Amino acid sequence: MFLDSTRLTQVIGSVNTILTQIYGKRFTNSPQRQNVNAIAFAGTVVGQLFFGVLSDYWSRKSSLLISTIVLIIFSALSASAYGADGSFGGMLAALTAHRFLVGIGVGGEYPAGSVGAAESSGELKKGHRNRWFIFTNFQIDLGFVCGTLVPMNLVLIFTENHLRAAWRVALGLAVVPPLSLLYLRIKLQEPEEYNCQQMKKYPYWLIIKFYWFRLLTVSIIWFIYDFLTYSFSIYSSSWLLLILGDSYPLWVSLGWATLINAFYVPGAFIGVLGFIMTGIYDYLNTPTHVAGFVVLYGVFLAAGEVGPGDNIRLVASKTCATAIRGQYYGIAAAMGKIGAFVGTYIFPVIIADAGDNKLHQGQYPFYVSCSLCFLSAAIALVCLPQIGQDTIVEEDIRFKAYLEEHGYDTSTLGTKEFRETAGIVGGKEGY
Repeated sequence: MFLDSTRLTQVIGSVNTILTQIYGKRFTNSPQRQNVNAIAFAGTVVGQLFFGVLSDYWSRKSSLLISTIVLIIFSALSASAYGADGSFGGMLAALTAHRFLVGIGVGGEYPAGSVGAAESSGELKKGHRNRWFIFTNFQIDLGFVCGTLVPMNLVLIFTENHLRAAWRVALGLAVVPPLSLLYLRIKLQEPEEYNCQQMKKYPYWLIIKFYWFRLLTVSIIWFIYDFLTYSFSIYSSSWLLLILGDSYPLWVSLGWATLINAFYVPGAFIGVLGFIMTGIYDYLNTPTHVAGFVVLYGVFLAAGEVGPGDNIRLVASKTCATAIRGQYYGIAAAMGKIGAFVGTYIFPVIIADAGDNKLHQGQYPFYVSCSLCFLSAAIALVCLPQIGQDTIVEEDIRFKAYLEEHGYDTSTLGTKEFRETAGIVGGKEGY
């Protein structure tokens, strides 16, 4: 489900590295460089919030289908980005606009697709529900790998004499995954839990009082996770280019970046590894020891996947009632993407604070990252509830009892089709 959307966001890191090779300081000194990096995150936030509301009020299936179509159209347009006047600045402006709209489509995947997957997992037998939902994060990690593997192979195919073709094809190939899913999403059925619990009129003040603390907790954890994960992954190929220098072909830098992202997939170790990396960074920061850097860096990233990477979407989708899950999840996910957006701007500042000291340029981001990881773990330990196999059903019962206690007519819950099938008319059961 998320393989296509993750590749769309991840590939821009490698594309930026390619554009740097083509245009040099003309690109790196351009104010649009940061916009190309970050604008998709801004679009994703808009998409998450919009589709979060749409998927609750209207339909999980239809919202997901619309977001898929948006992904297909604007991924193709990103690959063909060209300024009206044929200028370099015009091309970057067009690419920025298209990436924003791609981000809106990516945003729709979260509240419509992930929420639907969480609700459908309740139809599986006990003992399998959470593990199969967590499998969606495995798809995200594959997207990270593809986001660097594909550009690396394209550089090898086109050679460094035709890098303009390589970056355009890299973006254009992002059309393939959502296009391959289009038919399956047309045939998709609404989750049964959603049919039973859909709400037409939302008592937002009651909802806020009931869920504000839990939503804030999930949002902070997701903000920290995306702040670190996307920033580190986007800048990995540039980082390696800094270590390797100009003496190595571009595909070598992209290849090492692919290996780093591959560590997301197994995802198992402890977060203190980042502090270890800062201590021995002077030893790692040479072309001779680039393999050691890649392995430690990769295992450091893998640590995040065994914790928030695997579980943040599970937590966000199962710690609230079905009736508001799209909006709740959309807000939490939007906070995550705001974290990613902020990270793409803050990381260069953190590196710049090191001045011309190459050692400190590599160390400072890891100090910040590891400190935030420990903060996130502490918040999760203290503030999050236990999530079991029947959490969705139990949370619906808890929320329904709360609404009834405050005078809300819960007999109006459910889609029109469900209510007609159940014999409920005008808020009363038919006999």
